[in-house]
Amino acid sequence: MKRLFAFIAASALALSAWAQSPSVSGEVTKIDKPGGRVTLKHGEIKHLDMPPMTMVFRVAKPSLLDDLAVGSRIRFTVERIDGAYTVTGVSKAP
Repeated sequence: MKRLFAFIAASALALSAWAQSPSVSGEVTKIDKPGGRVTLKHGEIKHLDMPPMTMVFRVAKPSLLDDLAVGSRIRFTVERIDGAYTVTGVSKAP
């Protein structure tokens, strides 16, 4: 029972941290659907101490790439998961 409670508490903490990740502005420069990756030219990502640059990111779910096209301006959330920078959410920028 204690293990179940610990698991639930850890899961809730992880979800709350993910939900609070700030979004970042970016522009799609390349999409690799088979590889589950996207190249983004992005602004500063403060919570990861990352300056503006262009780089390749993994995506948490392949479906995040479905509505993207090269040149799309987006807002996205990114986390470091298992040592890799991973896009966890995407929305079209206004």
